Formats: sequence, structure tokens, C-alpha cells
Amino acid sequence: MAFTYSAGSLVKARGREWVVLPESEPDLLVLRPLGGSDDDIAAVFPFEPVEEARFAPPEPTDLGDQRAAGLLRTALRVGFRSGAGPFRSLAGIAVEPRAYQLVPLLMALRQKTVRMLISDDVGIGKTIEAGLIASELLAQGEASGLAVLCSPALAEQWQQELRGKFGIDAELVLSSTVSRLERGLDLGQSLFDRYPNVIVSTDFIKSTRHRDDFVRHCPDLVIVDEAHTCVAADDTSASAQSQLRYELLRRVAEDAERHLLLVTATPHSGKESAFRNLLGLVKPELAHVNLESETGRKLLAQHFVARKRADVRQYLTKEDGLADDSLAERTAFPSDRFFKDETYKLSPEYRALLDDAIAYASERVEEAGGQGKREARIAWWSAIALLRSLVSSPAAAAQTLTTRSAAAIAASAEEADKLGAPLNSDAADSDALEGMDVAPGAETDEGPVKSQLAELAELAAQLKGPEKDLKLKALIKHLKALLADGYNPIVFCRYIPTAKYLAEQLANDPETKKRGPLGAKTVVKAVTGELSPQQRIERIEALAAEAGEDAAARRVLIATDCLSEGVNLQHYFDAVVHYDLAWNPTRHDQREGRVDRYGQRRDEVRVITLYGDDNGIDGKVLEVLIKKHRQIKKDLGISVSVPDELSTGVTDAIVEWLLMRGRENEDALFSADAFKVSTAKLDSDWNSAAERERQSRSRFAQRSIHPEEVAREVASIREALGGAGEIRTFVREALGALGAVLRGADGGGRESGDFTAQVGGTPAGLRDALAPVVGAEVVEKDREIPFRGDPAVARGEAALVRTDLVVGALASHVLNAALDTQAEGARPARRCGVITTDAVSTRTTLLLVRYRFHLTLPSRSGERQLVAEDARLLAFEGAPKNGAWLTPEQAAALLEATASENTDPHFGERTMTRILGQLPDINGYLETYGDELAAELDAAHRRVRAASGEIVRGLSVTAQKPADILGAYVYLPAAASVPVGVSA
Repeated sequence: MAFTYSAGSLVKARGREWVVLPESEPDLLVLRPLGGSDDDIAAVFPFEPVEEARFAPPEPTDLGDQRAAGLLRTALRVGFRSGAGPFRSLAGIAVEPRAYQLVPLLMALRQKTVRMLISDDVGIGKTIEAGLIASELLAQGEASGLAVLCSPALAEQWQQELRGKFGIDAELVLSSTVSRLERGLDLGQSLFDRYPNVIVSTDFIKSTRHRDDFVRHCPDLVIVDEAHTCVAADDTSASAQSQLRYELLRRVAEDAERHLLLVTATPHSGKESAFRNLLGLVKPELAHVNLESETGRKLLAQHFVARKRADVRQYLTKEDGLADDSLAERTAFPSDRFFKDETYKLSPEYRALLDDAIAYASERVEEAGGQGKREARIAWWSAIALLRSLVSSPAAAAQTLTTRSAAAIAASAEEADKLGAPLNSDAADSDALEGMDVAPGAETDEGPVKSQLAELAELAAQLKGPEKDLKLKALIKHLKALLADGYNPIVFCRYIPTAKYLAEQLANDPETKKRGPLGAKTVVKAVTGELSPQQRIERIEALAAEAGEDAAARRVLIATDCLSEGVNLQHYFDAVVHYDLAWNPTRHDQREGRVDRYGQRRDEVRVITLYGDDNGIDGKVLEVLIKKHRQIKKDLGISVSVPDELSTGVTDAIVEWLLMRGRENEDALFSADAFKVSTAKLDSDWNSAAERERQSRSRFAQRSIHPEEVAREVASIREALGGAGEIRTFVREALGALGAVLRGADGGGRESGDFTAQVGGTPAGLRDALAPVVGAEVVEKDREIPFRGDPAVARGEAALVRTDLVVGALASHVLNAALDTQAEGARPARRCGVITTDAVSTRTTLLLVRYRFHLTLPSRSGERQLVAEDARLLAFEGAPKNGAWLTPEQAAALLEATASENTDPHFGERTMTRILGQLPDINGYLETYGDELAAELDAAHRRVRAASGEIVRGLSVTAQKPADILGAYVYLPAAASVPVGVSA
């Protein structure tokens, strides 16, 4: 027997009620449980008993109080995972985007093939913006697969973000995983055909061996992280690695039907031609169009979004052209970074060692200069390695002095530069930070020279500890001050031996009972490139867990630059100490950006830069590079990269002067001709880059989407799914009614309304639902669960947004308890209620109605049939048959009505019975209203995709009938609530 149920119909099978999904066939029903999620979808065959189900009406004996309607409505809306609006994915993702993060999504939906360059400032949320577009394209059928190209160090973080926030499972394709993945392939099958969603190491896939297979089988949606590293300026000699990456992207972008999202906070990197090359990947004509013209700017505006924090800190306000601030959104970025440059002097012993090392390096460079170019370059890189490691720490110096130089095996001067530069310079666009934190080697020869270096290494090893290493002593002093002020700092070092040395000197050792200088309750751990990316995250989380929730406990993380990109640390740390100066200021900005970003609860992030007053290097780097970079960022509001060759020219001049003249005459460096030339060139080019960036931000500001358009969609989303205030009220009232202990109702943190809850006394069903989300131990030991108004929460905290897992578990429990009159324990939401209140002057009935819609959505892969849900509040005055219907705003206002006096239960039950018996009289109105909603939804889908007529051709939205009345609530004016002879 064939099935005849249409999509959206309600059926009963296997002892429960289900919604029929569009994937159903005459001989197979595909069903989703009523109120359930996509994870519970099941298939039913014709031999199983299936019957049409009618949603059971509310029971008049099961009356709730004044909160019942609001709690049921919110619980229902939180459970929606298939919204009917034009954004198919928003109801099902586990993140609530900020309003400004919807702008790239709106831009993308206006393009038939999405091509975007997303260049918002560091910490604004580019990963979220790219994830929103990806999840929406996949949900709509506009894309069938996804590839994210990124650094291998960021691959696991991308995987976690996509899975945890967007429900997208993606395989990691790295050099370490590809063999395992390939073993599971069928004969002749491509890895990229087997796995539709992948996260791929750019440096792994760019090689010719793997590139061709990837291009042939590449998914139809590609996200490129840190896209600026894949292009180079026309007037510079790009590295071979950069050329390979560009060739890979050029071939991926050649397919005009492929969606491509390029993500970078630094699209210019100081070079206009590099920016043009990047734009050319988005749309070829953008590489050459006149961006000064109105036509050029309009074309660019369709594909390019670049905003500073100041642009989005307050959004959808009257200043943005809106009529009022009702939808205003204020994002809590730290207001500023507090910079402090702290100096230290070398101890006599350290000074003597540095002078000996400079003398040795100077002699070797001079000697090698007469032996040939190859020997000169090897000696040069060995000298830089020796000087940088000595300035870093005794541990790094000892390692460098006993390690052979990477450049020593070079067969030519060019090869020596290729081997020596990555380990000794801090290029902003270095091919990868992985492996760059090892201490470089200085050995180049055997015999007497090696013996001399070994003697210096022994001397360096004797300088460990704050007595002779005054840089360490200064660090301890400044860390104590930060800790005393309640800060939890990250200390960034250049080399692995330095990081391990600092951790050893600063940490407490329980085994030996050695107490570190920072106090018994300060936990210190080091994270370096010796750990895999996943191990780094685990160690950071272990550090946070060990410090615990003790208000007196403090966290100190010692890290190399393996953490300066990608890993977000704002939840655990709020200060940065630059223990070693980077020779490119962009690296400092990257370090600080790990904590100074959205989700940081400190309004002021502190930054301390340690520099040597008398080591001959630090003071000059700080003065010429670091401070200049800070000033440009302060003036513009964003970071502007200094071209690598210019910063290298300055640092080369400093090192050369030091080798030629030593430390004693270092002040004369500023008047030296070579230094003047290099710094003048740096200032000129850097100022030009800053001016270009300023003009670019002004000319190319995001204007293709007006704030009014964003406001309209935000209002629509909040109407359908609920806003932050509704969720906060729901969570507090539901938990309170279920027996939880709440503390901190109106404060605690920068977001008002933060509070904590202990759920040990709540019903077993809720505890069971929360245990997998917050941890069984938290529930069993009745620990506090922090609830935050800010969606960017740390592990173990719950965000007061509908997509949070804790909120979802609570809503599911409340909804199920409301639908099951036999459920054990408290039931805060009910399907009926009779409330006596001063808020009405005549009897008013409020209905909570669930509508189901059947959507036909055209896409590049063909039409998609979908079933979506919506919940609406409808209200009428008087009797159902000839009731006066209220506006949606008036209906919603009834949720705020409070009881002015008690209502007699028997009278309430009789009133409810009478009203429920008369509800069939309003079926015609409910159907008409459903058709109006369907028309509004149809218009919304067309509006969002207005710029691409092909996308909306064939679109349709129809309401499935009948609608379900989930709840009915009668509001009585106080004078009419009690009949004569009946006591209240």
C-alpha cells in the first residue's frame, strides 16, 4: 500500500507523532519527530501502521500561571532547527551571529556564484562570517561540498569551529593524515570525492603532486584563510612557496561556477599590486578596473567587505541612519591596549659574554667576506643567530652555540639565504610559523672555532637565573605587578629553549616542593612548536583547569610564536608580555590579537614590551619599527604591515653596525649613512602604505548593504527565533521554577544580567539532559553553571542565546514537560492558563500557534523541497466566533501581563473548557493568517536574493493546514473574574 501523505503532514507511527519530510516517496516515509531534531529522523515502510495525526488540543484541567505562555513559546522557538525564513541555516547553528556579521552573508546571497574577499579587522569574527556563508550555501543546496585551505597549525581549530558552531563535519587533509585517508579509498577514487567537506593544509596541497588531483575534484565551495599569504606584489621576487600557493588558487578560481571566499585581515600587506592580485582571484576584472571610478568602486563593493572595530562597536543605531535604537547592538571589544615599554640592563657577566660573542661574530664575518659570497652569507646568518639567541636567553644562547647552522650546508649564497632567513628573521608573510621557533645554529666549522663556541656555550649556561640574567629578573618584577592587578598574562618568546627556560624558572614544582617567584597559586605552563596544534590547545585548557575558579589563582602562559596566529586565547588571558622583540612589528600585533578580540572581558588589555637598554639591538628595533607601527595603528585604527624587505633592511643595518663597531658606540648608529638610507626608505614606503590603506578604507567602505537592510532582517530573525532578552528571561524563570538556585541576577561582568545556577535540586530529567552538556561532575556535585549575556563564552560557561547547548537542553525539557501532563516534577510551562489581570478590560484569549510551511527553493543543484516551522502569538477579544483580533504587538504584550488576583481553579477550568470548545470557529482566520505568513516568507526569500533573479525563479512557500494550537490562555479583567457566589 502506497503512502499518500504530503510534506508537512502530521502522522502517528511507532507510538509517537511525526512530521512528514519532503524526501518521502510513495513506498517510504521520511519522518522527523514532532518537536524533535534532524538527528532523530527515521524511515517508515508501508508494512508499518501509520495514521494521520491531529495535534491534541490543550487539556482545560492542566492550567498554568502567568508565565506559562511565555515559557512555552520560547521553549518551542529554541527547539526550531529549520526556520522558514530566507536564512535556512540560522535556526540550526550553534552560534548567534552579531548583526554586523550578517552583512557578508547578505552580500553573498545576492550573487549567483559567491565570490568574496572578507577583510574585517583582527578579532571581529571573520571565521564566523565565512562559516555563516558556508552553512547557508550548503543548507540551500547552492553548494554540495566545502574545502577550507589554511595553515596546518590552524586546521584543527577550523575543524572544531565548523563542527561545534555550524554542524559541518570536515576531514583534515594534512601531511600527517593523508596516508590514513587514502587507505580507505576505492580503486581510482579521489580523496576529495570520498569526503565532501575537507580542511586542507595549503602548504601540503600546493605541491604539483597533490595540486592537480585537488583542482580536478575540488568542492564547489572553497574558503581560503590568511589569503594574503597566497599572493605577492608584482615588483618583488615572490618565494617559491608563495608562487605555488598562488598557482593553486589561480586554478581553483578559474572555475567560474565555484564559490570562493578569501579571508584575511591584511589584504594589502603594504603593496597595491598584491591587493590587485588578490582581487583578481575573486573576479578577474577587479585586477585591472579603475577603483577610483564610480563603476570600479561599485563593482568592488559587491565582493569586498573591510571594517574596523570602530565601524561595528555600535551598530544599527540612529547614527547608521535608522529611525531609533531599538535594534542597536553594542559589541564589547576592549576599548584600548595599554602599552608600556620596560627596559633592563645586562649584568657584568652577561655583558662580557655578549661582547665576546660580538667580537667572535665580527671576526668570522670579516674573514668569510674574503672567501666568497657563499661563505659570507653563511657567516652572516650564523652571526644573526648568535646575537638574537644571546639577547633572548642564556638557554637559547647555549643551544645556538652548540648547534650547526642551517645555512652551513648551502652550496651557494642564494641557498644560504633560503636556509638562513626563515629561522633568523620574522617575516610577516613567512610560509609557515611551524618549526620557526627552534633556536638557530651558529656553528659553521670544526676545530678551534668549534672549541671557542663550546667555551661561550659553557659561559652562557652559567648565567641562568635572575641573579645574572637581569632580563629574567625584570620579567618577574613585571609579572608580579600584572598578577597583583588581577591580570593573567601570556609571555611571548622567540625560541623554544627560552620558553622552556622561563617556565622552569617561574613555575612551582610540587615534586621537589620548589616554590616559584610568582606565588603558590600561580600556575605556569609553556607551549611551543614541539607540541602539535591539538596538544597546544589541550595544554592551555589544562592550565586553565589547574588554576581553577579560585579568585586568588592566576595563570601565566609562556609561548613562542606558534601561538601568535589563529588560536584564540581571550577567554583565559588578558595581558601580553613581549619577552623577545620581533624584528617585524606585525608579529607583535599578531601576538596581541590573540587576547585583544571579541569575547575579551577586560576593557583594557595590557601590553608590556621588554627591551635591553645596552645590548645594541633592542632599543633600535623598538624605536624604528615597533613604536612606528603602534602610531600608525593608533592613527588609522587598523594595523598596516611593513614590507618585509624594508624591516629586514633596517635590522641588517643594525646588526652590521654592531659587528663593525660593537656596543660602545651604538648611539652613533642613527647618524650612519646606511642606517639613514634604510630608515628613510622604510618611513617613505610605510607612510605611503598607511595612506593607501586610509584612502582604501574610506573609498571601499562596505556600502553595498545598507544598515536598514540588515535591521530589517535582524528584526525578522528575532521575531521568528527570539532575541537575547527573551532567552535571558526564559532561562531565569524556567530554572527558578524547576528548583535551581540562582545567584547574581543583575550584574557580574561587563554584560548586565550575568548569573549562575546550581541545578542539583531540579528534576532528574533536566539533570540528565544537562549532564552531557556541562559535564556530569558539575551536575552531580551541584557546582555553579555561569550564564553570560555575551555569546563569546569560555568552556564551562553557558551563553544566553538560543543556540547554546545548555539553553537548548533546558528548552527541550520545558517543552516536553508541557506536552506531557504525566511528567514528573515541576512543569513551569503549561498549554492552558486563566489569568486575572489589570492588563485587559475585556476577556482576551491568547493563542500560541505553530505553523508548518512547505518550501520549494530553487538552487544550482535543482529544486529542494523543505519543511519549516514557525510559532506565532495570536490574540482576540470577546468570543471566538466574532472576536476582535489584536495586532501581533498587542498579542506579544500579553506575555508581560501579571496576575492582579488569584483565579478560582474551578471557575478557570470551566472558562477554559468553554473557550476550547469554541476554537473551531477561528479555523478560517488561522488558515488565512497562515497564508499571509507564507506570502511574507516568500517575499523575504525574494528580497534577500533580489540581485540574482535566477536564484528566485520557481521559489514558492505554502502553509500546511491545519495549524497546531499549542497553547490557549485566557486573560480576564479583575471585575469579571469571579461569578456571584463564588469565592476567589
